[in-house]
Amino acid sequence: MKLKYAFEIVGDVAIFETEEKRKDKKIAEEIVKAHKRVKTVLKKISERTGVYRIRKFKLVLGKETETIHKEHGCRYRLDVRKVYFSPREGTERERTAKQVKPGERVLVMFAGIGPYPVIIAKKQPEVERICAVEINPKAVEYMKENIRINKVSDKVVPVLGDVKEVCKKWEKEFDRVIMPLPKEGYRFLDTAVKCLKPKGILHFYFYDSEKNLFNKAVGLIEKAAKKAGRKAKILSKRKVLPYGPRVWKICIEAEIK
Repeated sequence: MKLKYAFEIVGDVAIFETEEKRKDKKIAEEIVKAHKRVKTVLKKISERTGVYRIRKFKLVLGKETETIHKEHGCRYRLDVRKVYFSPREGTERERTAKQVKPGERVLVMFAGIGPYPVIIAKKQPEVERICAVEINPKAVEYMKENIRINKVSDKVVPVLGDVKEVCKKWEKEFDRVIMPLPKEGYRFLDTAVKCLKPKGILHFYFYDSEKNLFNKAVGLIEKAAKKAGRKAKILSKRKVLPYGPRVWKICIEAEIK
């Protein structure tokens, strides 16, 4: 009987989820057989929780959970047990990075181990500066290492702290603000809008059901802009990744006038 499971690979670490009972070892062996570079296999045993967005795992095979993940010409060191990272979002990160123009100042909120700021600096070497804010101290340690590994120290500034506190000093400082936190990011829209220059670009991520897929997210952006005495012009609305039955991660890109 074929085993039923879903998995993803981060560097040489495979992470799977399944409803199969007492089949963890067999699943792990099957993954390792099919993917020779995998050295460690973990099973998801919780959802992501807390402000650090970390989940719990069961170690099924191997020992080491720190790895180096390669993506679109970038390398990221991380420990999957200690920080948030999703390899499924690599294409989205590259797509966003390619929109950045020479001379822009970019703010990445909830920057994690630095995949957004790093790929932006690599894809657009003429960017003026990228400020990357993250609240998890361990993630910031890895971000600093990843900035060094990818040789973008002259472009990326890692900042440890809470977005609402750190960004107070950056009113109308940035040409572009990226908000890759779909579940709770809407709570920080007021801050993001205040950080944008006139006609700055906002990348807002959100989860919603197919029934009214973009309506709530667009409303939240327009409300935040109005609160700041500004207007939002929606530039694009699109699906990014499926999240659950008839639920999608979406991205709204808007110009804040």
